[in-house]
Amino acid sequence: MLGDGDRTRSAMLNQIVTTSVVLVVAIAGLVVGFRGDTALFFLAVTAVFVLTGAAIIVPWGSLGRLWLALIPLGDILAIAVMRVAEPTAGFGLLWVFPVIWLAAGFGTVGWIGGVLLALSAYGVTDVVIRSSPSSFGFLLLPLLLIAVSTSTYLSSRRASAQRLLLDRQATVLTQSLERARRHEQVLTEALDRVDFGVARIETDGSASIINDAHARLQRGSRTSGQPDVYAADGATPLDPQDHPLARVRRGEAFTDARIQVGHGDDRRVLSVSARRIIEPDGGDSGAVVVTRDITAETDALRERDALVSSVSHELRTPLTSILGYLELAIDTPGVPEAALENLRVADRNADQLLRLVGDVLAASSQNKSAAQLTVSPTDIDLVEIVNAAVESILVSAGERGITIDVSRVEPARAYADPVRIRQVLDNLLSNAVKYNRPRGRVSVATSVGDQWALIAVQDSGVGLNEEDLGSVFQRYYRGAAVRDSAVTGNGLGLAISRDIVRRHGGDITVSSVLGVGSTFSVTLPARRPGTAAS
Repeated sequence: MLGDGDRTRSAMLNQIVTTSVVLVVAIAGLVVGFRGDTALFFLAVTAVFVLTGAAIIVPWGSLGRLWLALIPLGDILAIAVMRVAEPTAGFGLLWVFPVIWLAAGFGTVGWIGGVLLALSAYGVTDVVIRSSPSSFGFLLLPLLLIAVSTSTYLSSRRASAQRLLLDRQATVLTQSLERARRHEQVLTEALDRVDFGVARIETDGSASIINDAHARLQRGSRTSGQPDVYAADGATPLDPQDHPLARVRRGEAFTDARIQVGHGDDRRVLSVSARRIIEPDGGDSGAVVVTRDITAETDALRERDALVSSVSHELRTPLTSILGYLELAIDTPGVPEAALENLRVADRNADQLLRLVGDVLAASSQNKSAAQLTVSPTDIDLVEIVNAAVESILVSAGERGITIDVSRVEPARAYADPVRIRQVLDNLLSNAVKYNRPRGRVSVATSVGDQWALIAVQDSGVGLNEEDLGSVFQRYYRGAAVRDSAVTGNGLGLAISRDIVRRHGGDITVSSVLGVGSTFSVTLPARRPGTAAS
């Protein structure tokens, strides 16, 4: 059925079609001439024109729907008069137009009512004109009207159902669009309230989502003529092609790319990370960029490193003096052998402490590269170093009831600095005992292959989680399981140990199960570079 807003337009279009056909018939009648009642015919034509004027002038949208049915009903009566005026002209076919209008615009009532009224008019006119119809001709026009009306009615019902379905779909889409707009507004408000920048970069390099923090942090960091953007060191001007946003537009992904914007008191240190967005089909659909202002964090780290450096410098002076006097005491004639041995032990430990202070100084450097550690590699037997390191930790292990197993320590030659490797082992064994369970177990193993020698230190301690495994070798990092415990530590030992091993050309790795224990593996060159295996 037609809605109220369509009534006026429907009345005009349908009546104009009917009137156009009647007008053509009237003109043809004037040209050819009528054999019937001309006055009665043109009276009917005039009625059709009057109905057309009513269809155009009357505001049918403000009236009840059934009032509009008066026009096609009037057309049926006017066509009946035309048929009476000229029975042989076939004007009964014009009933098709109002019947179609009623079936399409007024549902089941219009369909049945239009057919019945048209058939009634057909029967009445036949009585009036006293025609003698044949069995076939009498049925043809009614069957045609019924067929056309039924077909129109069914098509109208299908069109109405489709329109209803489209209206419902439009309503659902409108509601979905409104929800999407609300979600977008909530997301935008949430992003604008965080203090780190978030941006969505499309594949063409444009930014589809930018929160206030991103715009604020990046402001002034994309200049082309002024060198206002610097590398992480704060001194080297950053090439525009190396800017994090330029790298993102080239398709790169990275973590913690640091730049400095501005200089002096107005400077900002930014940490930028980018992650690519991969579609289900594997295609790249852009990236998400997160920017953090780490100026305060960087300043705090710088102050901490300065403090560590200052304290370490202050420690070196008395340690150097202690070493000097210990050497004098050792060289003094007449010192009893027992006292001389104690002095040598003190001398070795003071020398080791001095080296540790030097390593702390190197590790606290502002340079993020490996600490500047000096190594003097030579061909060594790892068994001797392992045994010496184990012997030095036995007292601490015994106090906690921890057993140290050296049954898998086998002869293994390596090309390494014995003092530095002893430092690495001291740190690994100290951690294995310190972070172990009471009455736990520490196992040390050595092995050697054609290219590499291996030292493995395994413990039954608290273990490391996934976060710890990725950060345990960072400077000043302490694992989550021991961070709030009574066990003390500065977080430098493993970082220094890895730097030492890497200076040898090897590496140190860790595998761990939280709550079960950890295994640290040290890989060292088995022989001097350039020499063949024996």
